[in-house]
Amino acid sequence: MRESVVRVGWVVGVGLLCVMPFVILVLFAVATSARAQDAPRSPQYVGVEKCGVCHKSEKQGRQFVIWQASPHAKAWAELATPEALKIAKAKGIDDPQKSEKCARCHTTGYGVDAKLKAETFKVEEGVGCEVCHGPGSNYKTMKIMKDKSLAMQNGLIIPDEKTCVKCHNAESPTYKKFVFAEFYKQITHPIPKEAGK
Repeated sequence: MRESVVRVGWVVGVGLLCVMPFVILVLFAVATSARAQDAPRSPQYVGVEKCGVCHKSEKQGRQFVIWQASPHAKAWAELATPEALKIAKAKGIDDPQKSEKCARCHTTGYGVDAKLKAETFKVEEGVGCEVCHGPGSNYKTMKIMKDKSLAMQNGLIIPDEKTCVKCHNAESPTYKKFVFAEFYKQITHPIPKEAGK
């Protein structure tokens, strides 16, 4: 009897030793997967249409409509105009839409890895929301956008003069004196106060 108890104990012990590594691997895989889901993904550029879904209404101050009417929305197309081609030619540039010198300030996310651009992103959108406010994939949901602090934690940028002078500077061949306060008034698109309550 004692010998059979020892034998059973030995079999159980060996069985546990064989099964335990698999149990540990499964637990590790589950924990790693949960951590990966909680970790913020690299932010992607989603394009102006994704922003426009919520930012077209009167309640949101018609922000998307203001952008559509701005030179920023036409910045990419502007590079294909005869005037832009003439300026580019004088600078030794054949195609301004293919030149980093021009395109980086006339579109969103120029030169970033393609993996950081969602399928909804279009270069033709010009200087879109995400040039000033940062790639939107991690902060675009209503739940996050309702909380400014949470949106900023998820990548929302509140632009300032430093944001603008990355492009509005003397390196531009069409540069005009840039006075932030004056130009900001032309593109400002605040949410009306009653909506922000």
